[in-house]
Amino acid sequence: MLKRQKRPLAEFAGRGAPFAGYGIYAIYYNGAGCLYTELANTDVPIYVGKASVYATRRGDAKAQGLYARITKHRASIGYAENLNIDEFRARYLVVEDAFVPMAEALMIRKYRPVWNTAISGFGINAPGQEGRGQQQRSAWDTLHPGRPFAAQLPPNNLAPDMVANMVTAHFATTVVVEPDSIAPIPDGQLE
Repeated sequence: MLKRQKRPLAEFAGRGAPFAGYGIYAIYYNGAGCLYTELANTDVPIYVGKASVYATRRGDAKAQGLYARITKHRASIGYAENLNIDEFRARYLVVEDAFVPMAEALMIRKYRPVWNTAISGFGINAPGQEGRGQQQRSAWDTLHPGRPFAAQLPPNNLAPDMVANMVTAHFATTVVVEPDSIAPIPDGQLE
C-alpha cells in the first residue's frame, strides 16, 4: 500500500471510478495551520482503516466495500466545520481478506495515527436503534463538529479544548516515523 500514490480524498465522492474489493487504507493530512500540521508533507497517516468481507452481512467479495468505506470517511471530513477536504489524501490496497486485520494492526502499531490512537470516533457509524442513540458525541466529533448524526447526540464529557490537548499530547509523546524510502508506483501498475 505504501508504494501507491496518494489520491486526493475528494476524489472518493462518487466522481472517480469505484473499485471492487476489500482491504486496507490510510488517510493523510497535507494542510497547514491546524493541529495536524506536523503530519503535512509526510507519509505518516492521520488514520488507518480496513474494510473486510467478513464484516459484511453478505460476504460478497466483489462488493465495493473498500471504496465505500473511504467514501464514507471523505463525507465525514467534508462535514467537519474546521477541516478542508482538499487537505487530505488516501492510499488503499485491495487484498485477500485474511491479510486485512493483520495489515491494519501493523500500520496502526508502526505509525500510531492520531485518529486511531489519541481521539476516537472518526470511524463510527451513525447510532441505530437499540439505545446507541444516547451514546455521547465522540471525541472526534467534539473536535471536528459538523456530522449531522453527531449533532443529535448528547455532548461529550470532554470539551473541544481538552480533546485538542489530547492531540497535542499525542504529538509530544509519539515519534513521527516516516516509512522507509519507497518510490511510488502508479496505481494502474499494482492492479
